[in-house]
Amino acid sequence: MKRDIVEKLIAWKSSAQRKPLMLTGVRQCGKTYILQSFGREFYKSCAYINFEQDNRFLSVFDMDLNPQRIVQDLRIMGLDIIEDETLLILDEVQQCPRAITSLKYFCEQMPNLHIAVAGSLLGVSLNRDGISFPVGKVDRLTLYPMSFREFVIASGKEDLLSAISTNMPIDAPLPEHYAQPLETLLREYYAIGGMPACVKAWIDTKDISVVETIQKQILSDYQNDFAKHAPSSDIPKLGWIWDSVPVQLAKENNKFVFSHVRQGKRSAELEDALRWLVDAGLIYRLTLAENIEVPISCFVNDSYFKVYMVDVGLMRAKIGLPANALWQDSSAFHTFKGAFTENYVMTELVKLGITPYFWRSQNSAELDFLFQHNGIIIPMESKAEINTKAKTYSSFCQRFNPSLGFKVSMKNVALNLVSQTSTYSLPLYTLWRLPAYLP
Repeated sequence: MKRDIVEKLIAWKSSAQRKPLMLTGVRQCGKTYILQSFGREFYKSCAYINFEQDNRFLSVFDMDLNPQRIVQDLRIMGLDIIEDETLLILDEVQQCPRAITSLKYFCEQMPNLHIAVAGSLLGVSLNRDGISFPVGKVDRLTLYPMSFREFVIASGKEDLLSAISTNMPIDAPLPEHYAQPLETLLREYYAIGGMPACVKAWIDTKDISVVETIQKQILSDYQNDFAKHAPSSDIPKLGWIWDSVPVQLAKENNKFVFSHVRQGKRSAELEDALRWLVDAGLIYRLTLAENIEVPISCFVNDSYFKVYMVDVGLMRAKIGLPANALWQDSSAFHTFKGAFTENYVMTELVKLGITPYFWRSQNSAELDFLFQHNGIIIPMESKAEINTKAKTYSSFCQRFNPSLGFKVSMKNVALNLVSQTSTYSLPLYTLWRLPAYLP
């Protein structure tokens, strides 16, 4: 299945300033597959090491960290490694901390060797295990679950995306023969999500029960990771927080409250466990921006935040929401629909490389998202269906007078003025076009 990150990998390969690459991302989002397929397609050879599956290679890094000696030992062990021709992949690299440290020396002494590392829970290991990280000596990329755009391509509908990009001005409403199939695909995506195994199962079978079996296995694997990789004192806390995320999103005021995780528990007792889940890539943290000034990152309240799951399909499976509730107009799905849509928007913004925040007015009304781009602050309100009335968005525009803003919903493309703000109505199924609207 085609992944957008391949273009970034090609740019990395071609860069005159290329350093060893560290690819991070939530477990089972496709890191190993991407690196191996990239190595096969764009290099003459690909040498692969998995430290978890084959611990023979650990001893290679137990001695000195001289790159020439390491490569020579790997050749003796049967790997065909040629500078400028081979992609050397070190997988599950968190199992060999000295291999991570060695990247510094590969960067400095063997720059013509193309080397990429990846690993499950690598973000956790880097932040918690005291690994000597080669600061400034590696390039970093993050792989996420498949975006909606990637899902559309995998579904064989890339022509829809190409036609819209080529033929449709950004302020023109989409014709029905574009809008209707994309909306249908979005509702499918809500149920399937972007985990590659789930997407492939859906494309191959169109059987939601097959997909749900895989989703439940992935969720179970995540739970097993808690017990395998987290400090023993944090294991129950991780489960409590993980289970609490969709429950707290469902509330009208969906600020994350530690005392709602477990009765009697305070933030000081749970903060480390929450941080573990963030580092693992399982959840995203959306922080309150208190002052609408540039740079936003300097005016946030880190103690006031919302939490979203990494994938809408996994969230649906976790809470036991039937797929039909997403595909049909189900009154049983009324309360949670807005939060579910927010979670989708959050994941799409992250995949676009955007760091979003949210804003809260003095009367406690909330603007779902805002972000900074080229020195301007851009508000964004999300709605689940076609109703785009948003008092908080209007209030924000009147108070801060941003030049550009967005309302994302199932409503077709439109451009209107809200106060003095040029406001695009952007369909949820065209969030992938957002960069085209930005100055």
